[in-house]
Amino acid sequence: MRRNQVEDSTTDQRLLDSRGSTDWVHTDPWRVLRIQSEFVEGFGALAELGPAIAVFGSARTPVDNPSYGQAEELGAKLTKVGFAVITGGGPGAMEAANKGASEAGGVSVGLGIELPFEAGLNQWVDMGINFRYFFARKTMFVKYSQGFIVMPGGLGTLDELFEALTLVQTRKVTSFPVVLIGTSYWTGLLQWLRDTVLAEGKLSEADLDLITVTDDLDHAVEVMVAAREGRSPGVTPHRPE
Repeated sequence: MRRNQVEDSTTDQRLLDSRGSTDWVHTDPWRVLRIQSEFVEGFGALAELGPAIAVFGSARTPVDNPSYGQAEELGAKLTKVGFAVITGGGPGAMEAANKGASEAGGVSVGLGIELPFEAGLNQWVDMGINFRYFFARKTMFVKYSQGFIVMPGGLGTLDELFEALTLVQTRKVTSFPVVLIGTSYWTGLLQWLRDTVLAEGKLSEADLDLITVTDDLDHAVEVMVAAREGRSPGVTPHRPE
């Protein structure tokens, strides 16, 4: 560059000079670097995790709710068959699964998300990562889990459930079992999928076979173990009449 195109300061000077506008930290190119850093941090932290199962469920599940006790028991059972337990790191059912895994001597992982109404990772998370972006966090769930077990939950839980089912349906992931705990809670949803969505040709019968629903925690764990070993668990998915 020559004449009036020549910069009146050096690159080092501009880097080290803290004065001036800070609007640049809110621009899309800078956000790309933040997104990249979340993937790098997640991949680096979880690369050597080993076999793991993601347990989802409502952050609003109180300690005295039966679902809390089930999630805690489930975390322990998964640990005893050699799985790490990954949750969203929040309260409720997530906390319960982390607690069960931690107290059973297993690896208890929490993948938190920046939200205005949740305060950090629960106390039972032994390995935790906080994310700004949902899509980076979701990638970690799917990449480092061998299956999903879903406790009763709300919109966030449903989002994670259908994300997993879509990835399996479109063969973005393979051999990825999805188990729903609580027949009374989930049967209405499955009936709607069958009676409305399937009936109108919006999905296939095989898509419904991707889902197993049960009240039996041992059954849920066996589905995950069978998938890890490349065999059938010898059970059929629940199908509401």
